[in-house]
Amino acid sequence: MRKTKIVCTMGPSTDKPGILRQLLENGMDVARFNFSHGDYAEHKGRLDALRALTSEMDLPVAAMLDTKGPEIRLGTFANGAETLTSGQKFTLTTRDVEGTNEICAITYKDLPRDVQPGGR
Repeated sequence: MRKTKIVCTMGPSTDKPGILRQLLENGMDVARFNFSHGDYAEHKGRLDALRALTSEMDLPVAAMLDTKGPEIRLGTFANGAETLTSGQKFTLTTRDVEGTNEICAITYKDLPRDVQPGGR
């Protein structure tokens, strides 16, 4: 018995005729749906196609939904970009500031609440 799994990400290329069947015939154990891309209707269509084909082929294949977590984006910088040096103090802030080589705004406003000094 194999102790590893073959995980395949479902996407536009797996919508092409015969591709999903080839993945299943070649040992796919888990179909991964990346919700950072595409919309729910696209993923539902792919999941429905997977379920129909695995039923027809009598194969047990798991569906893994990779959900989108919080995104942290930097704000804009006054000079377009900055260069930092090793050991330099640099502050990420939830305040609306224009970025410099000392401070930059971030989009994730709950970061100070969710992250503690020394946390991992």
